[in-house]
Amino acid sequence: MGQRRYRLLAEMLTSMIAGMVPQPQAAATEAGREWGRYLTEQPPPYQGLAAQQAVTKLVLALEEIGFAPEVVAESAGYRIRLRQCPFREVAEQHQDVVCAMHLGLLQGVLEKSRAPVNADSLEPFAEPGGCVARLSTSNARAGGGMPKSRTRAQR
Repeated sequence: MGQRRYRLLAEMLTSMIAGMVPQPQAAATEAGREWGRYLTEQPPPYQGLAAQQAVTKLVLALEEIGFAPEVVAESAGYRIRLRQCPFREVAEQHQDVVCAMHLGLLQGVLEKSRAPVNADSLEPFAEPGGCVARLSTSNARAGGGMPKSRTRAQR
């Protein structure tokens, strides 16, 4: 079998979105939301997850994709350091599309969880070697505390 060229495919698709879609960031965010909702289980009807449970579920999804997330609880929510972007090379060329899709992915997972937590922003390359996502919580069923996430030593 021949060599796979997924990076080339990703670059072709992101450049097409950036160049041909009227609002590429909005389209990418919505695509990310759809995929985020697809990649997570929905709680039973009329139920939702507490914020801590939803953030834990989000962290597991991000680990599965390859982001190496690290969660920090803050007074108004959470900060998630995405220490390894599995799409870094493509994101460096098409940050507006790839990073908007990642924000949408976070939003979709949290929306499907029906939790009192929202993905408000994603700061691309905010730190050396990674991006930072900011999540806010509302008081309803927020469920305080730090979500369960593996420490660096456990990885």
